[in-house]
Amino acid sequence: MLAREIALPVVDPFLSLRVALRASELGQSNFTTILPDSGAYWAAYEKISEVNVHLNILERLWAAWYQYMENDTLATGIMSFVMHELVYFGRSLPWMIIDRIPWFRRYKIQNTKIPTAEEQWKCAKLVLLSHFTVELPQIWLFHPMCKAIGMDTDVPFPPWTKIAYQVAIFFVLEDTWHYWFHRAFHWGPLYKYVHKIHHTYAAPFGLAAEYASPIEVMALGFGTVGVPMLWCMATKDLHILTVYIWIVCRLFQAIDAHSGYEFPWSLHHFLPFWAGAEHHDVHHERFIGNYGSSFRWWDYLLDTEAGPEAAKKRREKKLAKEAAKARKAQ
Repeated sequence: MLAREIALPVVDPFLSLRVALRASELGQSNFTTILPDSGAYWAAYEKISEVNVHLNILERLWAAWYQYMENDTLATGIMSFVMHELVYFGRSLPWMIIDRIPWFRRYKIQNTKIPTAEEQWKCAKLVLLSHFTVELPQIWLFHPMCKAIGMDTDVPFPPWTKIAYQVAIFFVLEDTWHYWFHRAFHWGPLYKYVHKIHHTYAAPFGLAAEYASPIEVMALGFGTVGVPMLWCMATKDLHILTVYIWIVCRLFQAIDAHSGYEFPWSLHHFLPFWAGAEHHDVHHERFIGNYGSSFRWWDYLLDTEAGPEAAKKRREKKLAKEAAKARKAQ
């Protein structure tokens, strides 16, 4: 966390003799603080809280973590990887439980296809393998890349209004990236050798959101991680906390879209342009169309919607054109 110094009050004549560490000199955090004599995390938190009363609890916890680790690359890497695993498997767990409860069958889109425990375990093993072999090395390089492009990792955090509008922009940009690359992956050779793995399950379930080949993980994953980094390079105005919040939202969206369940309270009933499970489940069932991740507008504008209703609209549109052509010929 390396962007700027925070001015602190001197609360003790002895504390003023301690020196604020700088990452440029020692490879540690450079926000001005007082290191505790003990290396324990909570000792760091208590000392930081004592002399940084203007920070909120989350900011103090954040600052104490970097001070405790004394290595920004390690601190960001561990935090990023643990966050991803907890969110991914934590959000998948409720869908695994719902799959075992018969009452929820009424909301299952393909209600005759419930994933077995064996299928869930097979999926989990490949996902974990991908996380440790494909994603972990990239996550380990995340902090150096963030600093290289000017991303802020310091405290205090940006206002929630800035976080909200940047996350909204990332949703739109990622959906555009996802649509075109996902559609490309359905081209013959790319589908056969890359994307087909993701279509192992014609009736998707939450845990299968990241069940994919390493090539697909990196290509589509760039929309999630690369888009914020490009934004930061262009604007020089992005905090890593915003990126974390965005990734959490994106994971929730991807897992829920693969859940296989359509509820009366599903988001697309309130936001008609939202994709959701109803939109993506048809893609897995029919292996074509509905390429968007979060939104429906690209599929609508480019006529790649899938499903009976979309097919009916195309037939009606075709008949209308033929009728108009016949009238002109008369």
